[in-house]
Amino acid sequence: IKMQGNQTHITNPETKESKNFAFDFSYWSHDGFNEESNGILAPSGSSNYASQRIVFDDLGRGVLDNAWKGYNCSLFAYGQTGSGKSFSMVGYGPNKGIVPITCDELFKSISSNEDSKKTFEVTISMLEIYNEQVRDLLVKNNPKGGLAVRQHPSLGFYVDNLKKCPVGAYTEIEARMEEGTKNRTVASTNMNATSSRAHTVVTITFSQVTEGDDGNKMKKTSVMNLVDLAGSERADSTGATGDRLKEGANINKSLSALGNVISALAEVSTGKAPKSKIVPYRDSVLTKLLQNALGGNSKTVMIAALSPADVNYDETLSTLRYADRAKQIKNKATVNESPTDKLIRELREENNRLKDMLDSGGISLEQLLAMKGEGGEAQEKAEMNEEEKEAMRKQIEEEIRREMESNEKDVSRMEGTTQWDSELERAKQEIEIDKTEKLKKQHMHFTNLNEDNMLNGVINHFLTTDETSVGRFGDDQPDDISLHGISIKRDHCKIVQSGNETIIYPSEGANIKVNGETLNGPFGLRHKDRVLFGLNHLYVFYNPKDPSPREGTPDCVDWDFASLELTKEQGMAWDAENLSREQQRLKQEITELHPIISEVNAISEELNKYKSFDLVLLAENDKGRGNAQLMIKMTNLLNGNTWLWDKSKFTNRKFIMEDLYQKYADGDKSVAKINKEEDPFWEPVEDVLMGTSTFYLSALAHKIEVEEKVDIFDYKGKCEGKLSVGIYPCDSNGKVAEDDFLEDPDELLNKPYYVKIVVKEAQISKTRFVKGVQVRYATLLDQEDKPAGEFQASLTPKFNHARLVGFESLSHSHLKYLKEGSLVFKVYGKQSDTMEDPTKKHMNTKQLRQGQKGQGSIEGNAAGLLSLLSGDDKKLVSELKVVRKKCDTLESHQDKVKKLCLDYAEREPSAENYNKLLENIMEIVTTEERIKNKIRNLALKVGVANAFNRGDSASSSRPPPGADEETKKLHREMTNLVSRIERSSMGLQQQMLQEQERRRIEQERQEDGSSVCNIL
Repeated sequence: IKMQGNQTHITNPETKESKNFAFDFSYWSHDGFNEESNGILAPSGSSNYASQRIVFDDLGRGVLDNAWKGYNCSLFAYGQTGSGKSFSMVGYGPNKGIVPITCDELFKSISSNEDSKKTFEVTISMLEIYNEQVRDLLVKNNPKGGLAVRQHPSLGFYVDNLKKCPVGAYTEIEARMEEGTKNRTVASTNMNATSSRAHTVVTITFSQVTEGDDGNKMKKTSVMNLVDLAGSERADSTGATGDRLKEGANINKSLSALGNVISALAEVSTGKAPKSKIVPYRDSVLTKLLQNALGGNSKTVMIAALSPADVNYDETLSTLRYADRAKQIKNKATVNESPTDKLIRELREENNRLKDMLDSGGISLEQLLAMKGEGGEAQEKAEMNEEEKEAMRKQIEEEIRREMESNEKDVSRMEGTTQWDSELERAKQEIEIDKTEKLKKQHMHFTNLNEDNMLNGVINHFLTTDETSVGRFGDDQPDDISLHGISIKRDHCKIVQSGNETIIYPSEGANIKVNGETLNGPFGLRHKDRVLFGLNHLYVFYNPKDPSPREGTPDCVDWDFASLELTKEQGMAWDAENLSREQQRLKQEITELHPIISEVNAISEELNKYKSFDLVLLAENDKGRGNAQLMIKMTNLLNGNTWLWDKSKFTNRKFIMEDLYQKYADGDKSVAKINKEEDPFWEPVEDVLMGTSTFYLSALAHKIEVEEKVDIFDYKGKCEGKLSVGIYPCDSNGKVAEDDFLEDPDELLNKPYYVKIVVKEAQISKTRFVKGVQVRYATLLDQEDKPAGEFQASLTPKFNHARLVGFESLSHSHLKYLKEGSLVFKVYGKQSDTMEDPTKKHMNTKQLRQGQKGQGSIEGNAAGLLSLLSGDDKKLVSELKVVRKKCDTLESHQDKVKKLCLDYAEREPSAENYNKLLENIMEIVTTEERIKNKIRNLALKVGVANAFNRGDSASSSRPPPGADEETKKLHREMTNLVSRIERSSMGLQQQMLQEQERRRIEQERQEDGSSVCNIL
């Protein structure tokens, strides 16, 4: 990414193709800054870094100015998670974003007002849209299913019962936003969600009431919507390609709907579509609430946050195109200014009309729907029965009465200042005086950790009594600390203080970890200990009375440290310095996936789905590079069937499982009757990968065949059988070459090269696969796995599969594949939807999983899996085979050349005999182009005989007496050639002995290491 003026340039890291986009502003904020003493980030030197203040002056200042003029304003940030949306909107630490700076500047301007006839009213509301449900972030408890979104005939869509808090100063707005952030943190922990999955909307309503000389009042109102959208990559369903539930699992329906609305509005604005085109605002909650901002009475600013990382190129380009469409939309904003007496009169007239209609009786459902602006849905309601219609009638009548109450309140407020003043005073009293910092210095406490910096350190639980109880929220009994979510028991634990000691007592079966280790009994907490309650509630314990942490505790305990520590119990907290790059990649993925798998297993237990999930490591062909791939295995605990999901599919399903559990927690009984096609835990029976066999190809680079019977290893390193395969160098017709050893593989370059792959037979251990076994593989030339014939219904299948694979001109990359690559054969078994084991049906999911523990999960063998990732043992076998072949070939060459030399020493010294000797040697030494060229050059110069003394070996012979200089030179060349062959032979023998010794040591190491299991 590169910014120049208002231009944004993006370059494809692979093709180097560039694309340019023009916007009103293009800001660079990735680097080129210095941190000043007050923590503010400012441009360094001539850098084009855009500080928070620069962005506010360009964007926020305009929003503020428009608000003073009475226009509705909207500002929303779009982009993938981690690209800087929240930093731009809210900021972090002293680098405040547009929202707080705008609010601060607003009240600075209000306080500088000297006009006694002008008064101001400011209210704030804060909501979150998660899974199409609206949550009010300024109240602690929201109704199940969220707040309802209604439609007013003139005002449009609004959130029913959303709390609007009067504020009189910036500090009060700041306090309200902190309150909202705290409630958001609690909710995200309860729902196992991160902020990247939810939209946050802060709405500030700014009203200016001016009294004229004639006593009449004019009211100018501006509604400022400040929207921090969810991470845009969540809307991309391509990550779940192949998943039958990818459409139903549209992780963020709102973002997809927002894209459709923007596209429709852009088409209308540019004339590509008629103005009568229906814009799909009703498709999501977000687009309903942003209708004015997007295509109505509002001046709107969109911030598109971009990631400069090359791995995010596709997502960044998508964001730029999204913004490019949005800039084509043209809104027509108007000043919201009306005489207060006119507004009062209109409100009273509306209330009288509503009251008369309700009091008169006999009002039809269709009339009520029309009054609510939902007449277009009357056709759908016509299909209801009378009981459903009556229930809806009562619901809408109740909404109308609430609307009337709201109108009365507005009238009362506009008729005098006392109403507003009393509401403002009550709102001030609601704001808790922040005593947190003072309490932190006095009492032991827990402070939350969250992967989202915005939600980190927001929740504090203080231990103010000698005994503190921790339990599940919503149970009958009160707890000092109440936690929501999966794996929180009714009486989870007790925390007892005795002097400076703090001891935690877990209840039976409670899931608690301290510093990554599961508690099975009482445990004494120390300063900065990390405590995990259940699966999601991660805290740091602080003891101000004895602030001495355990040895090895870092100065700053953050989310990354604590989450990595949680994998220690599973043997996955490895020393990064001793890991290869591939192992570090796997370590990172395992660290991310492990807590998610624990969560999904807990959901399965809560919903009693009879499914268990494990993390498995599979050999992956990856075009011959022999890497490994992490997969998630789902097991049916009742009949043993298994499925393998990749990370994308599992993540997709995990979101749907969370949503299903949330409905269950909200008391939705339909969860128990969900259709299996919509159930994220259900999957049709499919062929299962029982194991893999890996064949290293380095021998082929020397034209040596690979013919072996290799073990079939499953993901745990357990042998599931044997597979017999042969890979033979051959000609273009598939005829296998005999003893055509090639010492230097580079001689293959730019020449045709063919191999014949023969999958012969297999021996399978598990009888459950008797219904069918199949082998699949992919070479460097294949885009996907190729089957080695059909399924064979046998535990000793005979495949007899043969396939010719050819390289028309062997390139350097092809040769590297042969020298360093491998061919992985995947053995699949056919599963059937067999009858469930009746002996297990009386047990629940939790009991069955407890019986299964230690038999298949990653916990038992993660370190061993990674230690064998490179497959060094099998590579050694392949390399040893090549070395042995080299040694045998050179020994044979040496013997043949010695024999020739002795034979020709008995002959008459002549040029003719010498030429024959050279030809015979060339026939023997055909493996190396350098030697052939040398001999060919020597042959051209030949003209004398007497190459060797009679009876001497070639390496020790001397030229005949009286030989001229040319003869002596030729003799030296030939002697060096034979000596070189002898040295090569001895050197290779030594190399072979070293390889054998290395192999022996490696075998002893494997036998001694109890945690090591053979996987590849």
